[in-house]
Amino acid sequence: MKIVLHYAAGPGLSAQLAGFAGAGLQIAICPESDDAGFAAAMRDAEVLWHVLKPCTAAVIEGAPKLRLIQKIGTGVNTIDLAAAAARSIAVCNLPGTNAPAVAEMALLLMLAALRRLPLLDRATRAGDGWRLDPALQDSFHELGGKTVGLVGYGAIPQALAPVLRALGCRVLFTARTEKPEALGEWRALPALLEQSDVVSLHVPLTPETANIIDAAALARMKRGAVLVNTARGGLVDQAALVAALTTGQLGAAGLDVFAAEPAAVDNPLFALPNVALAPHVGWLTTGTFDRSFALAAENCHRLRDGRPLLHRVQ
Repeated sequence: MKIVLHYAAGPGLSAQLAGFAGAGLQIAICPESDDAGFAAAMRDAEVLWHVLKPCTAAVIEGAPKLRLIQKIGTGVNTIDLAAAAARSIAVCNLPGTNAPAVAEMALLLMLAALRRLPLLDRATRAGDGWRLDPALQDSFHELGGKTVGLVGYGAIPQALAPVLRALGCRVLFTARTEKPEALGEWRALPALLEQSDVVSLHVPLTPETANIIDAAALARMKRGAVLVNTARGGLVDQAALVAALTTGQLGAAGLDVFAAEPAAVDNPLFALPNVALAPHVGWLTTGTFDRSFALAAENCHRLRDGRPLLHRVQ
């Protein structure tokens, strides 16, 4: 079975994927930057292992043998689901496989934003770390004792909530359905925004959630609060976010995702001193690789054998 992984792979991952050959899976690794190579590889591919670069109608049209689009991750907003459905191509995702990694990244960004790690890193490298302006002392905060609001309560918040509780945080959450097992107090989104010192986003990008954090939502938040986004950049109105960070309505932000990716070097968020940034790599750990590719390979075996696919989206 011919599989195309649309993502650059380092030596360790390449060796790991080569090990699937013994199980009848031939995996072609194509970096997202190689459009010509990707188009050529897709001409006889039966399965696409899709990561981040959009799987468009044109990609699907150029893959006449394609039978399965397997998302390596959870969000399928970067896949043209209508084009896949028109060809009866199955689409699956891997809920939960990246949850431990993204939960850790969310925690990392909370701490980095509260302790102003980007500023401290730059100052230390410049030799100014021991000559900080005393006025900055009032801007270094602990996570313990804060109220953290989790927008969504899927696998990632479920992994994050016990850690926050152990650190002494009060945990609030909002979700579309009841979560009797949740470690936290449910709030409607407006109340969660008003009561939280830190707000962390954990919902998929859909027409209903696009720009869910807009200027009005940011204005509801406590002055000086922190926003963390490890989900999708499109959840947040980027211009409104820049304005809130500039005026001090938001004290800081920790961002692993952006409305347009890769983010342009002149993105105004990059010029702000109160933002901790990462390039959409919250999911990217060897642990995620182990969990994700084992399940992706299992779905390929199921496709080959005519068995029901795991985590089928459509």
